[in-house]
Parts: sequence; C-alpha cells; structure tokens
Amino acid sequence: MKNKAVFIDRDGVINEIIYHKEMGILDSPFNAGQIKLLPDVGKAISELKKMGYKTIIVSNQPGIAKNRFSEEEFSKMKEKVRDELKKQGAVVDDEYYCIHHPYGKIEEYTKKCNCRKPEPGMILKAAEKHNIDLSNSWMIGDGITDIQAGKKAGCKTIMIGRMKCDLCQKMAEENAEPDHITPTLYEASKIIQSR
Repeated sequence: MKNKAVFIDRDGVINEIIYHKEMGILDSPFNAGQIKLLPDVGKAISELKKMGYKTIIVSNQPGIAKNRFSEEEFSKMKEKVRDELKKQGAVVDDEYYCIHHPYGKIEEYTKKCNCRKPEPGMILKAAEKHNIDLSNSWMIGDGITDIQAGKKAGCKTIMIGRMKCDLCQKMAEENAEPDHITPTLYEASKIIQSR
C-alpha cells in the first residue's frame, strides 16, 4: 500500500521570512540566527503525522547559488529548523532542497534544473523514495511556484497567506490556483483533517 504525504515549503510556511534592511528586501533567512518558526508549526506537523501523512520539506534555497550564504551556514540553518521543531515535539520525515538558480553567482550552482519549483522534481524524488501516492497527497506553500509544483506532481494544494487581487490575477494567468488558501500551516492541517 502506498503512503500519503504533505509536502511543505520552508520559508514563509515553517519559518518566518526576514526583512534584510541592508538590501531592502524580504527574503529567506541568510543565517541560522535568523530562523524563527511561525506559530503552531510543530503542532501542525504533529497533527498531520497523526492523520497518517508523511511530512516532507521541499524548498527552493538558492542562497548558496546567489552567494548569500555558504554550504556550512545552510547546514546550520537546516539543523536549526530541525532543532526548533523537536522543541515543539515535531519531526519531519525527510527534506529536499534545490540549491540551484538559473542566474546564480556561483558557477557550480548556476543552472536550470527539474528540482527547482515550479518543476516537480523534489516531490517526484520524494514520492519514489517513500512510495507515495501523489493523488492522495498535498503540497503546502506560500508562493505560486509551490502551487505549480504540487499541481504538476498531481497533489492537492494549499496556499499559505492572504489573498491579494494582483496575486489572484497572476495565479489565474499561471494556472496556479490552489485548492485552498489559509493563513497558517496549522489551519492547513485542519483542512486536510476535514478531508
């Protein structure tokens, strides 16, 4: 019998997006000290596991390619997320990261690949490894590329955030309309539970 899974984007879903004052941008954390989990994330992951879902992080992380942090710092960030989840009594089953970017600054990571969302490569790789029925699985993310990757893989999708008219229009144009929209990962776990 195949497993079911919830694929979860990291930044903006599990941990906070950071305002980098020196660059004037909102982006992913650039170091482990900036990692701060969003409310009820551990509770949400625990609830999903109680429902029988494997929980798997699938996240674009081009910071190395863009020369914003080192591989060593990236390892520290992953460890910090795992440690903070453990403090909340939660453990994810696996993690997949795309560290490439088509316009990176570090040559070995500068490329177009099938693992970078909106492509479904990370989801498909996880599905093969964990024997996952994608039609009975979910992709939860805060961006259009998360929804596109989930749909391409054959998953149901949930967008984390609040609707904005310009975002509605772009989702329609990109055929990336999620099955559900909710403000937090915990609320997403409740939607999945109700199904």
